[in-house]
Amino acid sequence: GGKDAISTTIINFNNEKMQITWATRELFQNENVSFFYTFGEGKHKVWKPCTTYLLDQDYNSGCLFKTEGPTLAFSIRNSNGSEELFSKILKVDFYIKPSPPENVTFFWEEDTVTVSCNKPERNAWCLRLELQHKSKFDKEWQNRTAKCCSIREQGFDPRKCYSFRVRLRRLVPYCNVVNYSSDWEAETFWMNGTLLDSCDDDVTPQSETIIVLSCSLAVLLMVLILLILLCKWIQMSVLPAIPDPKYPFADLFNDHNGNLQEWLDKNDHVVLQTKLEYEEPESITEAESQQEDGKNSDKSGPLEKIFTFPGAAENNDSKAAEIACLIPASNTMASFAGFHILMNDDMYVML
Repeated sequence: GGKDAISTTIINFNNEKMQITWATRELFQNENVSFFYTFGEGKHKVWKPCTTYLLDQDYNSGCLFKTEGPTLAFSIRNSNGSEELFSKILKVDFYIKPSPPENVTFFWEEDTVTVSCNKPERNAWCLRLELQHKSKFDKEWQNRTAKCCSIREQGFDPRKCYSFRVRLRRLVPYCNVVNYSSDWEAETFWMNGTLLDSCDDDVTPQSETIIVLSCSLAVLLMVLILLILLCKWIQMSVLPAIPDPKYPFADLFNDHNGNLQEWLDKNDHVVLQTKLEYEEPESITEAESQQEDGKNSDKSGPLEKIFTFPGAAENNDSKAAEIACLIPASNTMASFAGFHILMNDDMYVML
């Protein structure tokens, strides 16, 4: 193509340095071109060769040099500079990329924040201050732009942590032909007017507090359960269980309202019958054995009895009388503590 078809990128860094780049591999394949520039005007221009080249795979792809005037003319030539491949003249002020804002301050007043920065010395009216902020709950940045060099924004939640960043932007098309903005100033983190190292600072202490409280509650709960189990164990192993008399003697409390004498009078025969029914098997067995022995004795010979001899009365009157009192009469009914016992001559009563 012709000389005007070559695409270049022109940046004037805050009116201090110029950077001009071109697409080397697309425009000048297998050829290393040279770059010349001048800030002079008129027919007697003094061309300066580029001293600082930008490289792309060892090929010259741009030049970086100092801004020395309002009008720039540059020429891209072949490797030895004998043939011009592209040239252009431009006003450098229309390609300015501003520097990041300096001395950025944040002033908090309840839910409102005012962000300010130093005002540039030249063409401050061409600049706009751009503010972006977001909380940890926001997916995208919230954007706000105002005249250089102060922005007032409200509606911030004091319970949230916010990230802030600011930059300067040149007006198009009044001041620039290209929409250039400065790099973002270093990101800062704020919560309710307090500067933080990061928004993680407002999460970590709460998380640690929750973890500590949860562990403490779990330990206390375990100790409480162990104490309850220990008390139960002591109660079961050391202290005997006290039976509730309400269940074995339900009729005493339900029918007689706890009147023991009335209950005894009414249930005297029942107690006797229960006592006889639940007599120990050994006693019953022993009694049956004694009865069998008695029957066998009757068959074998006369029953041995204790008699009082007339000749022994002189020396053992009292003893014989005692023995005689202990021998009950045959088929005698004896009463003791409300119980009626049928006694025969094979039974002995020990007093």
